[in-house]
Amino acid sequence: MTDAEFMDRAERLLKAVETSCDRINDDTSVDIDNQRTGGMVTLAFANHSQIVINLQKPLHEVWLAAKCGGFHYQFDGIQWSDTKGQGEFFALLSRFASEQSGSALVFAAD
Repeated sequence: MTDAEFMDRAERLLKAVETSCDRINDDTSVDIDNQRTGGMVTLAFANHSQIVINLQKPLHEVWLAAKCGGFHYQFDGIQWSDTKGQGEFFALLSRFASEQSGSALVFAAD
């Protein structure tokens, strides 16, 4: 994958995270404050916990830091998968955000 291809796919991922936050804020009582700075999105929850997602362009990876730990994702041609076999990005983000917010939340690529 070229740098340009990585950035295109990674930007779509970050936009999907932001869109999911907007949907969650509109459709539920959960309030997620999402802030974007360049290639990084920070999700802040009411209990003051955070999830940070940032792009690692030289490695062609997306990194996610949650209360339970840090994870690295690479695009495998179909989806963003954890480099240590832990699962798909949006499924894990949904799990981590649900744990940190105390409510069932769903993040999706679309």
